[in-house]
Amino acid sequence: MIHETALIEKGAELGKDVDVGPFTCIMDGAQIGDGCKIGPHTTLFGSVTMGRGCVVHAGAVLGDTPQDLSFKGGASSVQIGNNCVIREGVTIHRGTEEDTSTVVGDECFLMAFSHLAHNVVLANNVIMANGAVLGGYAEVGERTFISGLVGVHQFVKVGRLAMLGGGAIATKDVPPFCMLKNAEHNTIIGLNVVGMRRSGMSYEDRKAVQRAFKVLFLSGFNASQAKGRLEELFLEGPASEFARFIASSTRGLCGCAIQRNSALDI
Repeated sequence: MIHETALIEKGAELGKDVDVGPFTCIMDGAQIGDGCKIGPHTTLFGSVTMGRGCVVHAGAVLGDTPQDLSFKGGASSVQIGNNCVIREGVTIHRGTEEDTSTVVGDECFLMAFSHLAHNVVLANNVIMANGAVLGGYAEVGERTFISGLVGVHQFVKVGRLAMLGGGAIATKDVPPFCMLKNAEHNTIIGLNVVGMRRSGMSYEDRKAVQRAFKVLFLSGFNASQAKGRLEELFLEGPASEFARFIASSTRGLCGCAIQRNSALDI
């Protein structure tokens, strides 16, 4: 189960039925859950805690120190959930401040050469395609799809079930259920209808999300005015997430490129 060329340092903890490929290094302090498969030429630093059933492919580096000039040393960590797939060359850095973490939820799929900077938080079932990068302290909601070569600025929040098109750049917050235009900067082009349907969201809830989207982006309200109106109209359900997201936004929201009279599929 463990290749003879692998280096497992004393103090590393491996669960049951863990496979470790050739020339891989798992350092003192790392904790690897049951049934994980760690590919060749990977490095897992002692800051990493990984749940059960994860698969890590060749050349990934998990838990190294942050690329942050404010880092002064001290213990921080990378927390990875269950049943994640981490492909070739992925890098995930540990938190900057002492006792902080970079967090990856359950069943996330990180494709080749994607990068999670220090203190990033991914919710469950997030997909990141090849070469996508998340800056420090970025937060990504459940079932979000981040396409190839996307760049997300530090501290940006991305709501659940959003979809960021290939090569898009987000320096402002992306509300839940929204789609960011390919190869554009902070440009929302509608709702992630396919993602909402695949998640099992009902037609009624999708219709409410559509109405909330129109209030936020197509009504002529500023963000503060839209938040107040959304709180009046949507007391519960997925549509109510828009108002909460606006309240939590610290960088402002991405703009919308569609016209007020445009039809929105649901």
